[in-house]
Amino acid sequence: MMRSLYSGVSGLQNHQTRMDVIGNNIANINTTGFKRGRVQFQDMLYQQLQGAARPTETLGGVNPKEVGLGMSIASIDTIHTQGSFQSTGIGTDIAIKGTGFFVLREGENLYYTRAGAFNVDEDGTFVNPATGLKVQGWMAQEIEGIQILDVSRNTEDLVIPMGSKDPARATTLVNFACNLDKRLPEIPAENPSELQIRQGTWTTTIKMYDTFGEEHSLRIEFTKMPGAPNTWNAVVVVDPENQELTNTAVGLGADAPAVGDANNFTVTFSNNGTLLAAADGAGNASAEGNIVMNVAYDVQDATAGDDGAPVRQGFTLNLGTVGGFINSITQFAEDSSSKAVSQDGYTMGYLESFKIDQSGIITGVYTNGTNRTIGQIALASFTNQAGLEKAGDTTFVVSNNSGEANIGPSGIAGKGSMITGTLEMSNVDMAESFTDMIVTQRGFQANSRTIQTADQLLQELLSLKR
Repeated sequence: MMRSLYSGVSGLQNHQTRMDVIGNNIANINTTGFKRGRVQFQDMLYQQLQGAARPTETLGGVNPKEVGLGMSIASIDTIHTQGSFQSTGIGTDIAIKGTGFFVLREGENLYYTRAGAFNVDEDGTFVNPATGLKVQGWMAQEIEGIQILDVSRNTEDLVIPMGSKDPARATTLVNFACNLDKRLPEIPAENPSELQIRQGTWTTTIKMYDTFGEEHSLRIEFTKMPGAPNTWNAVVVVDPENQELTNTAVGLGADAPAVGDANNFTVTFSNNGTLLAAADGAGNASAEGNIVMNVAYDVQDATAGDDGAPVRQGFTLNLGTVGGFINSITQFAEDSSSKAVSQDGYTMGYLESFKIDQSGIITGVYTNGTNRTIGQIALASFTNQAGLEKAGDTTFVVSNNSGEANIGPSGIAGKGSMITGTLEMSNVDMAESFTDMIVTQRGFQANSRTIQTADQLLQELLSLKR
């Protein structure tokens, strides 16, 4: 009799635990990145009234007689199914599509979460603003002017220095891939008129920058040479309005041209319109392969030392590859154009905003029009993610059965991708939770009836004495 009482008590206690888990699930139905729990039951020990017996020649076998002593909780599992996505339009909100956790740090302790509502604090550190935990990843390192992301290093705090300066960069390379119209008329060798010069000349201008970030104008005038239908003379001038001060010069070879050298070169095309050869004003001819002209000029508003001498600066003018036409200067019977002209210089700028792509790479957008890689957000995966321990604040910590964290960039070793402007919602299903609640309530009621009935039977025993 007493066994049924205690069996009923175990049923009440464990159904109450299941109700606690269901209540926690429903309470977090709108919690970002929450993963619901699930309770599994199992029966408890058995009291054996009679053991089993093997069959004999005269009798068959006898099954054991056992009375159960109630039930217990087998496990309380965390279900890591993908939650639905909620679009927020906030660039620092990030959801993970697939497997993985964001890595957060507090001191020496690491936490893992699916809740990606992040922001930047006063120091520019990328954090969870609700808890102050710092998002981990890798900061880009500048090596020889190139931003490098080394994800083999240990993770570190991500810092986004809003308003920081991007230093000016002088133009070192100008890619020139225009088309020169073969139909332009030749300019007479002697006494050409102003109209003839204008009709036979194609002029293109592009902005460029010196080491101080000051803007300059680079002008190149192409003129068809008389008696040479596939040869053009090009005159290069930096800041045409002040060309006497800039002292522009052009030359082939490793050394930059000196002041007073010619500022023109000739370019020759093959009969099919592709680049054939080039020569500088001193008669130096180009070799096969890529044709590059060295251009030098003076910067008058900056001084070197105390003598007030102008600063000599230079860049390379890339005309393209001999025989090429995709990224090379050409001569076809089409309108002359300079749409494919680019240069690599820029003025000083400030970090104005940033964006995060699906790989977690953070790119800074500067006011000077440049984009720079700032860092990359790390993701962690586990051999047994169900073995993680919940640590509150929608975070998890490593347990003895979860395995160590495998931290790396997204898309590697089974890690998912990131969706910016989106948050992952709770994976709690309201209909399923309410159904579980009904089943749990009925189980609790049934166990209470067991206790009540056992109590009535005991009352009957006590009344036998009367």
